[in-house]
Amino acid sequence: MSALTVSFQARLSALATIRVTPVLALDERDLQETFVRSPGPGGQNVNKVSTAVQLRFALEQSADLTAEVRRRLRALAGRRVTADGWLVIEANRFRSQALNREDARARLVELVRKAAHPPKPRRPTRPSVASKERRLRDKRARARTKLARGRSALDQG
Repeated sequence: MSALTVSFQARLSALATIRVTPVLALDERDLQETFVRSPGPGGQNVNKVSTAVQLRFALEQSADLTAEVRRRLRALAGRRVTADGWLVIEANRFRSQALNREDARARLVELVRKAAHPPKPRRPTRPSVASKERRLRDKRARARTKLARGRSALDQG
């Protein structure tokens, strides 16, 4: 194979990927786009042109994602993941099909980017001595207030 063929194949494979992070890219073959009629206002155009985009990403079949990223992405996506493992993003914010397509892809990339970064582990903390003293002082003050609301010795007789 010549160097020209290799560079062409490298450029072709780069075109078929969507860069998410410096080390993570999604294969466009894992995406399916369906263009549907957009809901809401838009005049006669809304009845004639399919401008809304339904972007489907093969979450379970994607070889680009690690099991950990896939798990976090499934949790972040919530109801947008179907039972058969497809992540569905619907974009109908714009009246243009091209803009809605870009919007859907940008939202997918942002979701995957969030899932790619592991959450910071929670470090357990303890209440400070001052906060404990403040809590007990306030508790005593509330008890005194409630005690003062009780019946006096003259009212009981």
